Amino acid sequence: MHLEYLSLTNFRNYARLEVSLPAERPIVLHGENAQGKTNLLEAIYYLATSRSPYTLSDRQLIHWRAEDDPIPFARLSAEVTTRRAALDRIDMTLLLERGPDGGARFKKNIKLNGVDRRVMDMVGLLAVVLFLPQELALVEGPPADRRRFMDNTLTQVEKDYLRALHVYDKVLPQRNALLRRIADKQASPNELAYWDEQMIQAGSILIAGRQRFLRELEASAQTEHLALTGRRELLTLQYLPNFTPTAENDGQLSFNALGLDLHRELTAEQIAPQFADRLKETQAESIRRGVTLTGPHRDELRLFINNRDVGLYGSRGQTRTAVMALKLAELAWMKDRIGEWPILLLDEVIAELDSHRRAYLLERITGTTQTLLTTTELDIFPKSFLDRATIWHVIEGQITVV
Repeated sequence: MHLEYLSLTNFRNYARLEVSLPAERPIVLHGENAQGKTNLLEAIYYLATSRSPYTLSDRQLIHWRAEDDPIPFARLSAEVTTRRAALDRIDMTLLLERGPDGGARFKKNIKLNGVDRRVMDMVGLLAVVLFLPQELALVEGPPADRRRFMDNTLTQVEKDYLRALHVYDKVLPQRNALLRRIADKQASPNELAYWDEQMIQAGSILIAGRQRFLRELEASAQTEHLALTGRRELLTLQYLPNFTPTAENDGQLSFNALGLDLHRELTAEQIAPQFADRLKETQAESIRRGVTLTGPHRDELRLFINNRDVGLYGSRGQTRTAVMALKLAELAWMKDRIGEWPILLLDEVIAELDSHRRAYLLERITGTTQTLLTTTELDIFPKSFLDRATIWHVIEGQITVV
């Protein structure tokens, strides 16, 4: 997979950018803070996922200077070479349309080779792995950060998962609103059946997908982690669904045994009736509290080193090593699923690593994986790496090849 060409118009601080990207040489984006290095990585990530890793509001992606235009917009375009096609062109346009009342309505248009497409039509076309200093939250942060990690990876390669997540994210607030109306005696509990059916179907796909993903991810993560620690520390992953579906629906062999069960896999069809039972069991309390207490929106993922929870007992160094192993495993997992290496985006990561981890990561950056890195300091890279890299100097949304 190779991103051949990138064009940005009114995206963040890029009023206009047209750039071709080399295939076999890593690209080092060098410049001071707030010049546009991260914005370039964000644009590539957005083209792959239609989401920003830095903001929940897509409106913030439109250049502030465009706000006074009759129709403020941002446009992202890319030409991509993959195994499935010699060349595909992706175009995304973000618009702020003015309504009769003067209010602005956000709209996103996606085209593939000039034809209108939906987000799910783009799955697997452009895949990326993004590594940020903030990724330490995968270990130290709240469960939502770990759920986001699973969702962001899976939605890039599995249409069924993306579709299920989209449905689940729409159904959950609707069900919560109904729970509150029932608590206020403004609705009947019987009305939950409609939302429960959709939640069960979509949620079961999410749980099955996450379990399968973590099973497959753990083997690669363990290999990377053993190499990083001189085979002294064993990394394991523990997936904790909000409820514990079992192979025979008898409460035995549940997911929450220590570590990930690598010998068993439940399908969405096996999980669904157990999810339905759990929704019924928690219905009264959910009505009382006005929130849905059961479902994958409350799932958890824990990382263990030598059977000790890294989030609770790990050192700073162990946390960094575990996250680095996880991201490298994500890269390999994606390659196995889509049949080619995704694009690797490293945002100010190198400066956050010690010399051992830095050397290990840079050794993994070869011509097989198109890689873009950001940095404020070139001297943290060894000369041997810089000699085989393309260096772009970024100043105020302008790029100069060094």
